[in-house]
Amino acid sequence: MEEILPRLYRIPVPLPGSPLKEINAYVLTSDDRNLIIDTGMNRPECQEVLEAGFAEIGLGLERTDIIATHMHADHQGLVATFLANDSKAYMGEADATLMKSRKTPHARMGSFAQYAVSSGLSEKDFEVMAKNHPGVKYGPRSVVDYVELHGGEVFKVGNYTLKTVATPGHSQGHMCLYEAEKKILFSGDHVLGDITPNIQAWSDQGDPLDEYIKSLRKVKKLDVKMCLPGHRSVITDFGHRIEELLEHHRIRTNEVLSVLKEGTKNGYQTASKMTWDIKAESWEQFPLMQKWFATGEANAHLRYLQGRQQARSEIRDGQVFYSALT
Repeated sequence: MEEILPRLYRIPVPLPGSPLKEINAYVLTSDDRNLIIDTGMNRPECQEVLEAGFAEIGLGLERTDIIATHMHADHQGLVATFLANDSKAYMGEADATLMKSRKTPHARMGSFAQYAVSSGLSEKDFEVMAKNHPGVKYGPRSVVDYVELHGGEVFKVGNYTLKTVATPGHSQGHMCLYEAEKKILFSGDHVLGDITPNIQAWSDQGDPLDEYIKSLRKVKKLDVKMCLPGHRSVITDFGHRIEELLEHHRIRTNEVLSVLKEGTKNGYQTASKMTWDIKAESWEQFPLMQKWFATGEANAHLRYLQGRQQARSEIRDGQVFYSALT
């Protein structure tokens, strides 16, 4: 744990077995109320580290609220565990609505199943992946009655004044928090430093990559001297990092278009031809969960190309195939 600024703490929470390695939970304290931003997964390894950090700074959960930047389990898995009776939990509207609509607190895979199969994943592989999906295994212990955020809400915690900024893309309801006076942005998984946020599409709704790019340009207008991301190290060259992320997706989109020019493909087939920073000799040797994430990212780029009239889609035998138009 480290104190980044007076009464602002970062607690690196381990994510065993995940390529992400850790998630950053942030804690702001005051003589009145406290605020936790993101919590880690609902598993003992995460809970023990957070509880030790809370004890070290003397955090009283009975007067502590929690903001989850988005719905993924590594950011909100322990919200139900740490939420006291007189405390509130907050999440972006789109993500909060989905989480509150579930009869269980875990990820609902039903809607994903049909789209996964239509993207080219086999039903057998999907069943295995669904059982091992972090949202299923490490989601909150109970359904959380989140207060929905829309962007523009203000949270005052001691000497810190945080304003929510809606940044859809990584998830539809993703939220950042901006401290204008101190020029700090809590970026969740919207802006990361030495890794690239994963943008996926698992439904016919919207254009996640387009939303993400627009959200990047939105926060680039903010005066940010210190970006506190959900994973890895603090970002001090904020504008430059955003330009790198924009360039990454420009290159990625061109790569996907080149793959399509070789012939019509579904999301799974497209992903198998893309370059990935994964230690495996071939696509067949990719771990199943990595195939899931890769296919979701391929889907997002395919949808983006379709939205720009550079690709078209058609349904064949229940699967969605894409062809290049340029």
